[in-house]
Amino acid sequence: MSSTNPDPSAAAPAFIPLEANPELMTSLLHKLGLSPALSVHDVYSLTDPDMLSFVPRPALAVLLVFPVSAAYESHRLAEDSLLDEYKGKGPQEPVVWFRQTIRNACGLMGLLHAVANGPAREYIRTFSRLPPFCHPSRPCLRWPEILIMEVLATTEYSANPCYVLSRDSEKPSDLDTLIENAVPLDPVSRAQLLEKTPSLATAHREAASQGATEAPEASDDVDLHYVCFVRGEDGTLWELDGRRKGPLNRGQLDAGEDVLSEKALTWGPRKFLEREGADLRFSAVALAGSLD
Repeated sequence: MSSTNPDPSAAAPAFIPLEANPELMTSLLHKLGLSPALSVHDVYSLTDPDMLSFVPRPALAVLLVFPVSAAYESHRLAEDSLLDEYKGKGPQEPVVWFRQTIRNACGLMGLLHAVANGPAREYIRTFSRLPPFCHPSRPCLRWPEILIMEVLATTEYSANPCYVLSRDSEKPSDLDTLIENAVPLDPVSRAQLLEKTPSLATAHREAASQGATEAPEASDDVDLHYVCFVRGEDGTLWELDGRRKGPLNRGQLDAGEDVLSEKALTWGPRKFLEREGADLRFSAVALAGSLD
């Protein structure tokens, strides 16, 4: 896979393209192991503050669907020509990035980038990293590992609707296992891990086949693509796209600014809209606290 043509080869594994449907995406993430405290929400506008107010805040990630146009490819080639291939790995990475080697899997890649980084990662069900007690919009209490089993044994813990582990939980979720296994690997090995994770393929196939519109074939060429924006632990706005050479640092957000803040939208999604002019084939969803 070269920098001029970053797409997987025709012989690569292929997934059915994933519809930008919040209900399907939420179901997919919950099945893989994300806490019910988080859900995917429609973003009805990237410019209208009133429409943006429908999304619960803070928003932890934004997934933008955009047309892979000649203008975009020209921009990508020019920017990537100045960058080295990313080779980061390990817990010291500022952000977890996955290279895309599965055809038409950009929606899944976006979701993985959304939950593997920033505060969302703490909402993945696991025994080794107990999720927060509360909704992401409220202050959270985190427990040391030594108290995990004691907490799980309490009636109060299992009865609270914000808690995401039950007393009969016995093993890490598929999502937690995947991310824990991916972190120590370099980008090439991470991509191979995704290709060889059957639970990921199964969950994606079930979700992609249940969209509101007729799903394309896995082998179809699709000219729409997902990119994910997340706020890192240090406040960096990251653009994460498996077609690029690596994660892209788009600037430093101030305290209290999330991925739907004016600054984040200006540095991120709105740049795509500006490049495309009259092309209206854009949509967006955000990962944020559940409304239920």
